[in-house]
Amino acid sequence: MYKKIYHLSHIDLDGYSCQLIMKYTPYATFNYNANYGAEVRQRLDEILEDIKKSKDSALILITDLNLTADESRWLHSQVAQLNESKIDVKITLLDHHGSGEESAKKYDWYYLDVSRCATKITYDYAKENFELDEPQWLEKYVNVVNAVDLWKQEEVKNFELGKVCMRLVTETRELNRVMFSKEDTNYKLSLLLEATKFLNSKDAAIALDENIHKLKKEFFKIDEDNTLDNLATKYVVNLLGTKRDKMTIYYKGYKGFLSYGVGNTSIVGNGFLLAYPEYDFIVDVSYRGAMSLRANNQVNVAQISKEWANGGGHPNAAGGRIMGFKEQYRYDKVKQQIEKIIFDKEAVAGNLEYKKGV
Repeated sequence: MYKKIYHLSHIDLDGYSCQLIMKYTPYATFNYNANYGAEVRQRLDEILEDIKKSKDSALILITDLNLTADESRWLHSQVAQLNESKIDVKITLLDHHGSGEESAKKYDWYYLDVSRCATKITYDYAKENFELDEPQWLEKYVNVVNAVDLWKQEEVKNFELGKVCMRLVTETRELNRVMFSKEDTNYKLSLLLEATKFLNSKDAAIALDENIHKLKKEFFKIDEDNTLDNLATKYVVNLLGTKRDKMTIYYKGYKGFLSYGVGNTSIVGNGFLLAYPEYDFIVDVSYRGAMSLRANNQVNVAQISKEWANGGGHPNAAGGRIMGFKEQYRYDKVKQQIEKIIFDKEAVAGNLEYKKGV
């Protein structure tokens, strides 16, 4: 039917549960997640770029997200262009938000049903259209998500377990979903899969609640046991190491690593520099453009911070704020902004040196 499915879903329990269901279909599925607003368009742009690179027949599956009239019109047009260029692409949108009614009336690929949560819509649709290899627990889990997402408090057991599952998703902040989008989605789906093991427990909500911390630790544990913070830090440092090819930057001959929204730079940043001593500094940029820089006696990051953003600090620990920084939902867009700053600063420095030499 399709060689690949590109699945965009929301960032709550209902959205990730749609992707959990699709794990049990026989198709090569690639997951993307977005909240409402500009992120939806950026993720769809990313999907379209990936389809163009692949050139394989594909389904763009959107769940638990309603598109605005403008977004629907734009996506419909983009897919029509792909089809004209001989790349076979279809769209299916499965949602339950009434705000999507205008688009649902206009496009046959837009399926709207306000009586079921998106997980239940996806489950029913997958059974009919995607050759779902259904595990025994799946229908029961779908009913849990449906109960809490539609706030059916009368379904007491499902509702209470659903509330804990909801928190299981919202409180999994150890991985940054822009820097580590695939890994973060896998983390959340892995935890939800573990949660299904409590479905038949006598007091399922309480049992899952008491085990959340343990489930998180088990996910991050590489070898010996430790605190969740230490296990997650070690995991993130290792993850950063795997992305060095894409995330390395250079400034005035110094080698740096650029991260985005990772936070906890004192621990993660210093851990990275110890693990990868070939780097002179690491800089983490927040969603609002705040910079946190760390070094290990190889370069004065206070000077870098001053030159980039009129910031300051200490030789091995500094910070600042990038004026005019635009929040992004894709790492490559962040890197483009930082590399422009680097280019501009180095160009100015080179011009001053030239004038001084003259």
